[in-house]
Amino acid sequence: MALNYHQLHIFYTVAQRGSFSAAAQALHMTQPAVTMQIQSLEDYFGTKLLVRSTKKIDLTEAGQTLLPFARQSVELIRETEQAMSRHTSMLEGRLQLGSSLTIGEYVLPRLLGPFGQRYPHISIVMKVINTTQIIEEIMNHQLNFGLVEAPVQHPDMVSEPVMEDELKLIVPAGHPLSGRKSVTVEEAVHYPFVLREKGSGTRQVMEDEMRRRGVDISQIRTVMELGSTGAVKSAVEAGIGITIISPSSVKHEQALGLLDVLDIEGLSFKRMFYSIHLKSTLLPVPAVTFLTFLREYPQST
Repeated sequence: MALNYHQLHIFYTVAQRGSFSAAAQALHMTQPAVTMQIQSLEDYFGTKLLVRSTKKIDLTEAGQTLLPFARQSVELIRETEQAMSRHTSMLEGRLQLGSSLTIGEYVLPRLLGPFGQRYPHISIVMKVINTTQIIEEIMNHQLNFGLVEAPVQHPDMVSEPVMEDELKLIVPAGHPLSGRKSVTVEEAVHYPFVLREKGSGTRQVMEDEMRRRGVDISQIRTVMELGSTGAVKSAVEAGIGITIISPSSVKHEQALGLLDVLDIEGLSFKRMFYSIHLKSTLLPVPAVTFLTFLREYPQST
């Protein structure tokens, strides 16, 4: 019998999950099948790898020795699939992913067309939901992966940067600042602001950068706080105030001449978008291909 990656992946998942039943659920296998593969691996090495009890599973000394090599094999396969995905065009499959609001409504739609042209046989089903719901559905194997606006700290999740975004100052057409490429922060805070609600990722990025540059947040005269980017855009377009949000969300309004996008001199509101998926589950090749496409597609398009 030869050592194979499948058995190492199962062993790694059992060690991470702490039980055969949890590993079987994560791997979409029956518990007896998982047990059989572990026994085969133990027969191959001629030693016990796991100590089984009614409550939990512990690694033997041999199991602890094997664990880092099993982890490396899982990571190497992931890296291999990512590297090779860009060379494969005749992929087929169905992706089920979750996306947070800004990414799902304003960033991904402009990328799905080019991706579909390059990979016409991959179908995508996307749910636009909040990060908590995305995590829950990934854990329940209802989604392959998710795209979110901040790294996720979860013991069962891998969180990796995928795309960069940068917030800008948005003003309505006809505003005293419109038509300019950039303004000073002192000029910007002279006008009322319409902002996302406190606690939103967009609001956090804005406030963190201003504090980092020594700007007093209390100088900002916030006349309205709204729970969605769409509502913020509408309020700015109506002349209620100006805002700081992603230019990706106002491309249409900018093209129609309804809103202007400006830089604030000395401030850079950059942030990353992240992919999340289960540590114990290898992403299907179409999913790896999609994430590789997002990383490499021109950000300015």
